[in-house]
Amino acid sequence: MTLVANIALTILAVALVLCLVRLVRGPHLGDRIIAGDMAAIIVINLMAVLGLRAGTTLYADVGAAVAILAFIGTVAAARLVRGRPPFA
Repeated sequence: MTLVANIALTILAVALVLCLVRLVRGPHLGDRIIAGDMAAIIVINLMAVLGLRAGTTLYADVGAAVAILAFIGTVAAARLVRGRPPFA
């Protein structure tokens, strides 16, 4: 199980780095928004794998908090792109 978790963590870490590169270098605002949302999803998956590896549910709570914040951020960014104030 530890070998599989380490391989999964490595793959997720590489994917996170690629998402962060797209977040910085994205040519359009939409690309940056999608890359940020994808990075949040990868972080949630990292929390899930770390929780399985450690055998604790603390990481699930952190993953849930990241999911809620990512959803709020995505909605705010979408409203900003449409030209409306994010939280009005």
